Amino acid sequence: MAPPQSIAAAALAATAAAVVLASLLYRRKCGRLAARVRDLEAALAAAAEKAASERRGRVRAQQSLRRALALSEKEPRADEARPAKAAAAPASYPMAPIGTVQSCFSTRNGTPRQPLVVTLARATVALDPSLVPAAALEGLASYSHCWILYVFHLNTDLDKMWKDPARSKLKAKVRVPRLKGGKMGVLATRSPHRPNPIGLSVAKVEAVDGHAILLSGVDLVDGTPVLDIKPYLPYSDSVKSAAVPDWLEVDGALAVESIRFSEHFISALPLCWAHAQKQSLYASADEFHDLIKQVLSWDIRSLSQRIRPHQVNMETETNHHNGEEADENHGNGACPGVIYHLHLEGIDVSYRIDQGSNIVVEDATLLPGAGNQNRHGYLAWRDKLGSSGAPLFVATKFLAKGVLNHSSMAKECRNITVDIVTTKNFITRRKY
Repeated sequence: MAPPQSIAAAALAATAAAVVLASLLYRRKCGRLAARVRDLEAALAAAAEKAASERRGRVRAQQSLRRALALSEKEPRADEARPAKAAAAPASYPMAPIGTVQSCFSTRNGTPRQPLVVTLARATVALDPSLVPAAALEGLASYSHCWILYVFHLNTDLDKMWKDPARSKLKAKVRVPRLKGGKMGVLATRSPHRPNPIGLSVAKVEAVDGHAILLSGVDLVDGTPVLDIKPYLPYSDSVKSAAVPDWLEVDGALAVESIRFSEHFISALPLCWAHAQKQSLYASADEFHDLIKQVLSWDIRSLSQRIRPHQVNMETETNHHNGEEADENHGNGACPGVIYHLHLEGIDVSYRIDQGSNIVVEDATLLPGAGNQNRHGYLAWRDKLGSSGAPLFVATKFLAKGVLNHSSMAKECRNITVDIVTTKNFITRRKY
């Protein structure tokens, strides 16, 4: 039997041999991995250089193409005569809105098709202070009216038109409400569906305060982006000898026969007004009542609704303006079961209309979020409005009754709020 010392020595020798062998194998493997890393780094550097070279080539090609296009635009073609000094027109003219409209019309449905039709229709144009300083409005209050240049931002095809113009096809003709389905060339109408969705409207300047302008007689929906504002000049903007087609000279083509307010509506409106009045552009519920009457004095339904009465989802309503499309299947033009909705100042006004164009206003309900918006309401403009003309400290209740004597006013003022109304507003209210 071998002594223990020999066995220990043999084990130690075997262990040392194993360690040496493992070390050699590890060093060989590390060498192979290091070589692999060097190969990968070299390949990555070559790929990066190739990509950079291709990018430089593309940039040079694009620059050459731009120069070639610029030269081709400056030089007239053989089949086209161009002025020698004509400059190439830019591809586009980027513009940013300078402000936003805060209108009494919450949706497109009910917004007048033309300006100054609804004299009580009011809106505030709130300009962006970062783009337009308050000094830019100095002098505007001296004009009675102004032009508003704006964007038809609620057109359903707006995104496609601007993001992918090649896929947006312009409709050469649109249906016109006054022609009851007849078509006209889009540039012969005021349809919002135009080659460039830009609108032009005139409105009465009621007051100017800081970066805000109060307008009346507007045909603008709430949230409309404003591109520019210009003063209205009667001596140049009004053409006395202007002519229009015969189909536009028909008076009252869309006027309704009568408007009646139900007892339920009369009792519901004050409840809604109590929540909406702080943000409203109107002095009282009576004045807001007159606005509803003015708006509904015209048939505000779309052409398709007049031909084939149906309810419309207010969130996905189609445009009601001159460019509206209609169903070809004509109906009787009225349906007693259809309830129509008009959204004004955050209040949902529901009504019915019969075949004889007689309207019954049935109910008023508060829309979600009404009264919670940050808007320029009547209270913000009251001092400005009271300074124009000769103010009459009369309540709207007296205006409706025609009672102006001091004894009657003193008796009734215990239960009503006295509003400041100018002589001009008094005359307007007496007309409706």
